[in-house]
Amino acid sequence: MLADAAPQAGLTFIKAVRRDSFGDNDALGATVKGVLDNVRARGDAAVREYALAFDRSDLEAFEVTAAERADTVARLDPAARADSEFAIARVRDFAAAQLGTLLPLEVEPLPGLHLGHRIIPIRRVGAYVPGGRYPLLSAPIMTIVPARVAGCDEVIACLPPGAHPDMIAVCSLSGADRIFRIGGAQAIAAMAFGTETVPAVDKIFGPGNAYVNEAKRQVFGKVGIDQLAGPSEIYVVADETGDAGMIATDLLAQAEHDVMTRVGLITTSRSLAEATVAEVERQLEDLSTADVAGRAWRDYGEVVLCADEAAMIAYSDHIAAEHLQVHTADPQATAARLRNYGSLFIGPLASVVYSDKCCGTNHTLPTLGAGRYTGGLWVGSYLKVCTHQWLDARGVAAVAPPAVRQSAREGLEGHRRAAALRTGLNRAGPFPGLEHA
Repeated sequence: MLADAAPQAGLTFIKAVRRDSFGDNDALGATVKGVLDNVRARGDAAVREYALAFDRSDLEAFEVTAAERADTVARLDPAARADSEFAIARVRDFAAAQLGTLLPLEVEPLPGLHLGHRIIPIRRVGAYVPGGRYPLLSAPIMTIVPARVAGCDEVIACLPPGAHPDMIAVCSLSGADRIFRIGGAQAIAAMAFGTETVPAVDKIFGPGNAYVNEAKRQVFGKVGIDQLAGPSEIYVVADETGDAGMIATDLLAQAEHDVMTRVGLITTSRSLAEATVAEVERQLEDLSTADVAGRAWRDYGEVVLCADEAAMIAYSDHIAAEHLQVHTADPQATAARLRNYGSLFIGPLASVVYSDKCCGTNHTLPTLGAGRYTGGLWVGSYLKVCTHQWLDARGVAAVAPPAVRQSAREGLEGHRRAAALRTGLNRAGPFPGLEHA
């Protein structure tokens, strides 16, 4: 459990987590490997069998036709379409602004030595769109729209056969080229290896359940993946100015995603800690999703009292929460001291739900401590930054001698010859220039 390895100085656990988010998924590996191997070997036939076994779906064709796509868009409630298009615009505009910060590079650090890089979109990407217990219309927006902004040639979307038709509509509005009714680990396998119907992609994006996450982990290397995301997390860092009712509301809003959602409060105020625990229990009494949110709170919720702000910052950076809200007297100053998180929500008006749905930042974010070494999904995730170089005679004159000498030191004669060839140095003896090194 993450808390077990945490710095303990100055911490009091008012409510501790009861389960281990890592260990709870350990048993999935063999099952998922079987699915991947079967789909790789048997293609569509295996996918069809898993669709029947797992989703009770007996589809003759996996791909959503153009007519079906148009029909789902036409049937989309006008308000839902307007809200989806608002979210698409926000995500597109922010992704475009991010893309604008990425530029090709050409430099000449020495006369005749030219170095640079190009920004190259990934050719074909796959977007896994989760079905789950709710029709999360924001999910396809977050994985498909940045791919379009990045300039990927083709976007393949997969979603469970039982997903709400509105999800297909939003996949279409977001810009998916092809949409397949395939869910779970078998969808990841189909996109990774290709089948008779589904083209193999170069990189897979999007969150899913524990089986999807494990499948992404196992296919990594054959294809790229964005990250291993999930279950969801929200933590709040707060001082005595925090509002227990607001914090409890935000914790439960995220907890209703999944019974394994990790939720927590890290605070310097005992009264706020105790009031928040009481407020969560009170709100669960009339929350319609309490069967999910309540289990998440009981098993994975924690409230940590810190001796001072330094301890609060240190514990927050240890947790590296997917979503991190800052409710302090000076939230901007506190935010500036934090370094490990997926996305930061500065001040009490910045709720996670706005990012989850429509404000423009991407909601696919690192979980389970991965915020210590990576950020979330962004337009750059769909791009490759690839270097290049070219030299004229002046550049060769500058770099060949040290390359020749270093190759000789290392005993790599083939390297030495290749470095010397462009200067004619290999005609001068076994290790020319080494005596002057």
